[in-house]
Amino acid sequence: MKAKILIVDDQRGVRRLLYEAFNEEGYEVEMAASGYEALEKVKNAMPDLILMDMKMPGMNGLETLHEIKKINDSVVVIMMTAYGELEIVTEAMKLGIKEYITKPFDINELRATIKKLVMKQKVEI
Repeated sequence: MKAKILIVDDQRGVRRLLYEAFNEEGYEVEMAASGYEALEKVKNAMPDLILMDMKMPGMNGLETLHEIKKINDSVVVIMMTAYGELEIVTEAMKLGIKEYITKPFDINELRATIKKLVMKQKVEI
């Protein structure tokens, strides 16, 4: 059984690109356009990995991460950011994100990173 990935980004084009890329790889992919929607998906779908944008209107990535960790502390989270905000990335690392990537990203590098993290998670379970 392939891992479930939740893509959280307020930009429809980014969500679509990532959905297509990971769906082609055989992952079960869910999408959320906001932090609030992501929390509902985490409660209902229990993803194995979350790929989440740092900057979103309403509830930003860091706030969403706080809430996700209350629901499922062991879920693997990768944060995406177009900004080089070291303070926010550092805070996210303290909350347990496994990786962060900067936009624009190389889709092949992202695929490799996710494959590595999913395989590592499967071994640890």
